Amino acid sequence: MKNKLKHITVLKGDGIGPEVTNQALKVLESIAHVYNHEFIFDNKLIGAAAIDATGNPLPEETLKSCLSSDAVILGAIGDPKYDNDPKLLVRPEQGLLALRKALDLYANVRPIKIFKDLKHLSVLKPHILDDVDMVIYRELTGGIYFGEKNRTKDSASDLCIYSNYEIKRIARLAFKEAQKRRKKLCLIDKANVLESSRLWRDNIIKMAEEYPEVTVDFLFIDNAAMQMILNPLQFDVIVTSNMFGDIISDLASVLGGSLGMLPSSSAGYEYRLYEPVHGSYPQAAGKNIANPFAAILSIELMLRDFGLIKEADNVMGAVEKCINDGFVTSDISKSLAMQCSEVGHEVVKNIYSEKNINYGVII
Repeated sequence: MKNKLKHITVLKGDGIGPEVTNQALKVLESIAHVYNHEFIFDNKLIGAAAIDATGNPLPEETLKSCLSSDAVILGAIGDPKYDNDPKLLVRPEQGLLALRKALDLYANVRPIKIFKDLKHLSVLKPHILDDVDMVIYRELTGGIYFGEKNRTKDSASDLCIYSNYEIKRIARLAFKEAQKRRKKLCLIDKANVLESSRLWRDNIIKMAEEYPEVTVDFLFIDNAAMQMILNPLQFDVIVTSNMFGDIISDLASVLGGSLGMLPSSSAGYEYRLYEPVHGSYPQAAGKNIANPFAAILSIELMLRDFGLIKEADNVMGAVEKCINDGFVTSDISKSLAMQCSEVGHEVVKNIYSEKNINYGVII
């Protein structure tokens, strides 16, 4: 008898997306086998691959599958042939933006975990990274990215608008996360200049009364960027708007030494999407050299959200063992430089070993 049955839409996407997603699926299948779960996958197109096949970056059948799934796994979006022509009206990224809107994925959740054996890869001195462990909550469906846009011959404008409702719903997630961690919340804004930021700050101040055990700090985005480099340990839970979240999360992503290590999830009321932070890296597509850890750790986040804590812990432990044992791709070690599929295979092997099952017998 199966313990858990989950329907999952798989959007491998573009570039290295299919390669890293395939390794993540191998990991998920091993978890299903070891813990007696069942995961049913529905592979669909999105992004450049979908445009090439259908002319639409988010085909109707893709959206339909996502709306009927327990979770969505995404590889990566983007292709240079669309990036190099700014006049194109249909672009791969439109598919992801439309999917976020359709699923109402209003909160991007990005944990920043520093693996001890990878500190030497960081642009920062290793001691600055001691005990750094934070999570960033970025509002994902509002703000300047989705505001009204105007363009004339001599000028252009992008409207940044937020409502109390949009701010409160992501802030509540961030406060609840802070309660479970070090009980510190930092709002990143630009309230000295922007009226929209002042609305964010007003809401956070009022909501803080509901969470007296959480210490709330405020930083302007420019200062926050500096503090992320000078003293990243000060951050526990960060909450911020769409644009500022885009900036600060990308900055935080370099702390650990490789974009290939960072997972993320996007949450709504009913739906969740899981994807690595990195892009489609088209230069590496098809070469079997991409780092699959971010995609695999996105699966770890998904398992945790499913309430499968032991399974998620097993995945995290398997990844950490790979890093400790030197089973890593060239972005981490050019001298070791394992292939993407080799790393995925080793993670799966470690998952079986954790439960004292001989992986060689299984395959």
